[in-house]
Amino acid sequence: MSNILYIASFVLLVLPMACKKGGCNVIENMPVTEQVSMVQYSQLYVPNGVAVTDRGGVAGLIVVNTGNGYVAFDRCSTVNPEKRCAVVVEENGVVARDPCSGARYLLVNGSPAELAECPLKPYHASRNGETIIVSN
Repeated sequence: MSNILYIASFVLLVLPMACKKGGCNVIENMPVTEQVSMVQYSQLYVPNGVAVTDRGGVAGLIVVNTGNGYVAFDRCSTVNPEKRCAVVVEENGVVARDPCSGARYLLVNGSPAELAECPLKPYHASRNGETIIVSN
């Protein structure tokens, strides 16, 4: 029983500190200010609509209409980020997959779903008329 408590304590106390120290800050920081047209990407008008661009960030951007606003992520996979492998949106539009490693991410919040340990790098996304402004 004490081994279980020790492991639980480790997971709850030590692992969050590792991420706070930059453990998941693996994607290069660069200035991002991109405009994504909702007219061009009409899927952004509907909840769960996703737009993918090659512009901005390290490997392009993914913009998602969550139904409660918009979120944006860098397409650069957090698995071997030095390869700058751009994730692709799967047919269901809910998951992005890294074609290089097979890692998968949930697009509602960028969290890892399979293989990856770190989430996709988020950017600020806001709607201004018919345009989504993505910035950091």
